[in-house]
Amino acid sequence: MPVEIPDDSAFSSFRDQVLSPEGWSSRYSVGGVTVWCREEETTTVQKLKMRIVCKDVSAETLYDVLHDTSYRRKWDSNMIETYDIGRLTANTDVGYYSWRCPSPLKNRDFVTMRSWLPLGSDFLIINYSVKHPDHPPKKDFVRAVSLLTGYLIQSNGPSSSTLYYLTQMDPKGSLPKWVVNRASQLVAPKAMRRIYKASLKYPDWKRRHGPGLRPWLFPDQSVLPGVSSERLSLQRCDSLQNIDESSASEERTERTGDERTNHSDEDD
Repeated sequence: MPVEIPDDSAFSSFRDQVLSPEGWSSRYSVGGVTVWCREEETTTVQKLKMRIVCKDVSAETLYDVLHDTSYRRKWDSNMIETYDIGRLTANTDVGYYSWRCPSPLKNRDFVTMRSWLPLGSDFLIINYSVKHPDHPPKKDFVRAVSLLTGYLIQSNGPSSSTLYYLTQMDPKGSLPKWVVNRASQLVAPKAMRRIYKASLKYPDWKRRHGPGLRPWLFPDQSVLPGVSSERLSLQRCDSLQNIDESSASEERTERTGDERTNHSDEDD
């Protein structure tokens, strides 16, 4: 299936989905992060929504942090590798990202098409998984699928902002979906707090590392090769092999329970 580059209406629809309370069930609010869940009728993959208020961080800084792959290597301890593959338009690119999973699970990776847009006073970034012929699934990774993932950043003034994160992601493998969903409810909020802490340190870091380089704001600074949308196709969940990780179910469940007990104390 061919890919569709998001237009203004797609961004507006995403923002409306993030801000609307309808159909969402509140799970908890811990460590400054509020979490909502939504069960979709067509899939057992849960859709999650999160919000964190970032004091002393401007919306513009948050937007830069989420784009800056060089800085991400500093704060994202779960990341194994990330790189940009190419650019489709001034505000759409294709990239690769892989992350560590707890043993005995296999590590996961994505190839996604990402688009971004300042919309009024808001900043939005959205992505979904695509296939690229030069970047097939790797032997030592499970290729996960982002059905829809994105961020909405809203300004609360010159030095405060609110970050929303919405995701519907299938990590593949063969773990029960309830285990995956419970783990996501616990792991993702921790990542939100990491983004917030990283954003507090970003202005000082950026002053020492290419302070004028922001290709996500200034497309003429980009050195990425062009990519034709005709080389891409939509990555469907059912087109990927499910790796048997059933032996990890019990251990993963136990770890999830332990993390529920301890996660409120992390990153304090």
